[in-house]
Amino acid sequence: MKIKKAVIPAAGFGTRMLPATKSIPKEMLPIVDKPAIHYIVQEAIDSGIEDILIITNRGKHALEDYFDYTPELEQSLMGANKQETLDRVRHTAEMANINFVRQKEIKGLGHAVWSAKSFVGNEPFAVLLGDDIMLGKPVIKQLVDAAVKYETSAVGVQEVSLEDISKYCSIKYSELEDKIFKVADVVEKPTPDKVYSQYAILGRYVLMPEIFEILEKTPPGHGGEIQLTDGLATLCKNGSMVAVDFDARRYDTGNLPGYLETVIEYALRDQSIETWLKQFMTEKVREFMMSDYISRRQDEINNPSDHEHDESCGCCGH
Repeated sequence: MKIKKAVIPAAGFGTRMLPATKSIPKEMLPIVDKPAIHYIVQEAIDSGIEDILIITNRGKHALEDYFDYTPELEQSLMGANKQETLDRVRHTAEMANINFVRQKEIKGLGHAVWSAKSFVGNEPFAVLLGDDIMLGKPVIKQLVDAAVKYETSAVGVQEVSLEDISKYCSIKYSELEDKIFKVADVVEKPTPDKVYSQYAILGRYVLMPEIFEILEKTPPGHGGEIQLTDGLATLCKNGSMVAVDFDARRYDTGNLPGYLETVIEYALRDQSIETWLKQFMTEKVREFMMSDYISRRQDEINNPSDHEHDESCGCCGH
């Protein structure tokens, strides 16, 4: 079994990153010098994927433009003898065979995946969510290996806190081998009384083609949308599915704290700015520490009865 096709749903509105995403697709927000979508496509390529379908909606032309040639820019760079920059610009158009299709109505992740039916055909395929960037071993490759070994669909999971599991899809499982589980059932964004486990599905899937027939018959679920999770639940009951506790760190670029964390992490790994950034961060930490110290001392002076006195205390002459 070979898995050579991947689907990247990127039709969402990016509401957690407004107002920036009013005019810029969230997948095009920069992570250092490349947009988030670049890293996701690169993971697919590093996992052996050859053909990629990105599912978009109106207003996301920038995604298509990024993976296309830009003759005017390339001519300008060539004329300025900027060969290295020219090579990097052209590389984005040559990364893989990338196709696009519009999800004309935003009806949920399940509907977005179903929209890829004609592209995928009767083959197993990968799904990579546009918010999730993985740092480490290519996660899709880890899922592909498990899917091939067990001849079934595979999902990527990691443990999350009990407080956070309600944001994700919780799996009911039994262990097959180290870090690989057989999935008996899944539940989307469970309430505390319906949590199966703290293992959550985190943005990576390898699916058998029968998922399309299942999704076609899946009614709207959580949030009134066609949920991929509901399709996976049916897949577990009628067939089989495994979960892989993948070896990589996940970054959620779909919210501001996660996005900023991702930018800082990748910037610290960029040799061209690493030294500068470490120096800048060190200076800021010193500023924060000094500001905190001054604030605490001022509070001690203003409120002498609220702290213990010792020989070093200067607030009231002790």
